[in-house]
Amino acid sequence: MNLSNKQKQHLKGLAHSLKPVVQLGGNGLTEGVLAEIDLAINHHELIKVKIPTDDREEKSLIIDAIVRETQAVKVQTIGHILVIYKQSEQKKIDLPKS
Repeated sequence: MNLSNKQKQHLKGLAHSLKPVVQLGGNGLTEGVLAEIDLAINHHELIKVKIPTDDREEKSLIIDAIVRETQAVKVQTIGHILVIYKQSEQKKIDLPKS
């Protein structure tokens, strides 16, 4: 799923007040963490994930893995926070027309 800039801006506005739902621990991206992210995104559609690492390359690899494994769309990354979106069967968020 590709989002237009207008749709991404809308999602960024909605995500502004959200708190991170999932936070990666010392073990990094494990199967359990991925399952938790998948569960949360299927329930909420739009979530924040906290990735506490200072290594940019490692953070980039983790973000790519999360997006690939959950089939979500990366909306934005700010510091250690990743915002992702995945439409569920019961649409909870109405996106503007592209």
